[in-house]
Amino acid sequence: MQFKKTKAIAAAAVSVAMLFAVAACGTTDESATGSDAANGDTKAITSYDVSSVKQDDELAALLPDSVKADGKLTIGTNPSYAPAEFLDTDGKTQIGYDMDLAHALGNIFGLKTEVVSSNFDTIIPAIGSKYDLGIAAFTITKERMESVDFVSYFTSGMAYAVAKGNPNKVDENNLCGLKVAVETGTVEEEAINETAKQCKADGKEDITIQSSKQQTDATTAVVTGKADVFFADSPVVGYAIAQTGGQLEQLGKDFDSVPNAIAIKKGDSATAEAVQKAMQKLMDDGTYGKILEHWGVESGALTKAEINPDVQ
Repeated sequence: MQFKKTKAIAAAAVSVAMLFAVAACGTTDESATGSDAANGDTKAITSYDVSSVKQDDELAALLPDSVKADGKLTIGTNPSYAPAEFLDTDGKTQIGYDMDLAHALGNIFGLKTEVVSSNFDTIIPAIGSKYDLGIAAFTITKERMESVDFVSYFTSGMAYAVAKGNPNKVDENNLCGLKVAVETGTVEEEAINETAKQCKADGKEDITIQSSKQQTDATTAVVTGKADVFFADSPVVGYAIAQTGGQLEQLGKDFDSVPNAIAIKKGDSATAEAVQKAMQKLMDDGTYGKILEHWGVESGALTKAEINPDVQ
């Protein structure tokens, strides 16, 4: 997740909690799934059917035995980031465009895809031991590339969201003195910490950073007035706005678009090559585009999957 970026707070906020169970991330595209909260009308949120994606023996042969010996492709994710990854209405099944891509990759390799939910900041340290891959809208950063290798598959910017009408008159160019909600371990958290340091250095009011383990908590904080603004990937912001039925709005425009990528054990070139070629196959045969369109995030599509692409 970029500066990866939101649960209700009590019985009075139960309806908000139900909404945010499916609204952790978003997009500025019109999503094909979601709810019309303003009218109390909830639409079915379903995964894209990837059962037509079949095993590719040549690509499957590229995976080392250390990955495929148990017959599973184990994925670490943080299902609080709709529409990339979030929990279905059963409270257990991880769905979203990242999850559809994960299952499609498993099909190509002839493996059962097993998705394991975890806190975002614990996934990368467990790649290669607990997980074969990490798929959780990871933004590529030089710091993360010291720990894992990456295969790019999507691009998204960052954005801010405030309550509808911006009642607190938040200025995205001056967050000093405000309460800013972010998800723990994300690039957004790192960025807002730097902004807070600058506020202090300039003698301005401190930023109160509300860091939550789940993106849904950060989003809910703004809806319920406990925070002035939340900071997340632009798809997350767009989806949260759509899901809250007009309770939120984006503040300013998207900025700093960068690739999202699948995390792979550092130095595992065989797995990296297999994942890159499999993702490229999904891009080339149209499956990738159909998945993104299904979730309304096609504006973030890439045409080329790359291993450790250059980033600023």
